[in-house]
Amino acid sequence: MIYKESKVSSVLFIYMALITIWQFNVGILYFGNVLPENVVLFLFKLFRAGPTLSIIVVFYLTYIFIKDQPAMLKESSGLTKTLLKLFNKKALVFFSIWSGIIYLINWTNMGIKGLRLQDTNSTTFIHFPEYGPLAWLYIVHMSSFIVFLLVVYVVSQKIANQNFKAFLKGFCLHSFIWLIVPGFLNFSPETGAIPSSIGVVIFSAAIVHEFIKLSTNLKENYYQLMERQKKLDYTGNLAGSLIHEVKNTNEIIKGFSKSLNNSETMTEQNKGSLEMIQKSSEHLGKLVNNYKGYMKSSDQVMKKEDLESIIGQAMDFSSAMGKENNVEMEFVNPFKQLTVYVNRTNLEQVFINLIKNSIEAMPDDREKKEITISTGIDNGMIIIHLLDTGKGINPENWQSVFDPFISFGDRGMGMGLPFVKKTIIEHLGNIEIIDSSPKGTHFRIELPLNGALNMN
Repeated sequence: MIYKESKVSSVLFIYMALITIWQFNVGILYFGNVLPENVVLFLFKLFRAGPTLSIIVVFYLTYIFIKDQPAMLKESSGLTKTLLKLFNKKALVFFSIWSGIIYLINWTNMGIKGLRLQDTNSTTFIHFPEYGPLAWLYIVHMSSFIVFLLVVYVVSQKIANQNFKAFLKGFCLHSFIWLIVPGFLNFSPETGAIPSSIGVVIFSAAIVHEFIKLSTNLKENYYQLMERQKKLDYTGNLAGSLIHEVKNTNEIIKGFSKSLNNSETMTEQNKGSLEMIQKSSEHLGKLVNNYKGYMKSSDQVMKKEDLESIIGQAMDFSSAMGKENNVEMEFVNPFKQLTVYVNRTNLEQVFINLIKNSIEAMPDDREKKEITISTGIDNGMIIIHLLDTGKGINPENWQSVFDPFISFGDRGMGMGLPFVKKTIIEHLGNIEIIDSSPKGTHFRIELPLNGALNMN
């Protein structure tokens, strides 16, 4: 069931199958007493596909890891940048053609001329291949596997997700220690297939352990997000039911107040009190309708988007207001790509609202007017920090500023930050104020690294 869940697991399954064929390739040499020599030679050449083609699978595994990665650190050196560029479709085609050529050479006398019996100093005799003049190409091909694993190990350091990084590092180390090193011992007639077979057993156990650990961690994060979504849905349904009941009760109050207003026995004082009841009822009706519209705005279409582009667009939209108020804005992002599943329009509005509030919070006499937005990753979540040099928010209001229709300024209706909070929660994230003083405010936003809709 685990192997059916993602493209990565399917490729890993193929890799394990090729390793199995690799063992058939070596093990068939022990069948000299059972099968004719020409059949052993044919099967040996056939099963050579295992070790020969495995380098393509490792390349493709790394390629999809990098291509589908939600977060990659920016290149810190020219070497890493060059290595990352190696993982593309053209390089994949090249390695495929090259591996195919190496495999075809093995079918000719230039690669493998035949078999000879090898004395193992025991009662068992095995066949050992006699290599042709181009056999060195196969050795170079397998040697390049070592270099390639080293490249994959270096590239894995740029993956921000700790689960994916740990899996790739473990994959490279286990492949080198348990497959490559014992595999080269197969070229020695004295060692035969035993070291390679032992290495494959250990590698298989280790890599399956690494993969199950990766899958379990991803599922755990996914289920945590789903639990948060269930709580959000329950809260929304509860609020919707409450709004419905308040509206019905308010209609009853309005109906009876109108009946009382037509009574001839009402005194002027009673009529004044009744008028206040009617006005309060009308106000309550408007609030209920506003909340109802606020709740209905939760329908969102999520798509795969680049977070850097979203924040950059929001800063562009706010640049005119920033220049008008002499506010400098900076965006610090150490990641080459930061992919999330979001509603782009709503998330852009989140940052526009935050930037707008920060600009409005800047005192006119403030010498240093700055807004800094930065990104990071922690425990499977994208962390976005927004710091400003505004007048700050009193600690007792850090929670209430996110409540609808509550405003501590004179320019708004108190819907900006509630919209921000609601939108972030609908993206299975969170926003909070972690510090605020007369020198400025620090907002911390969390968004799922793998996206609300992307389990893999």
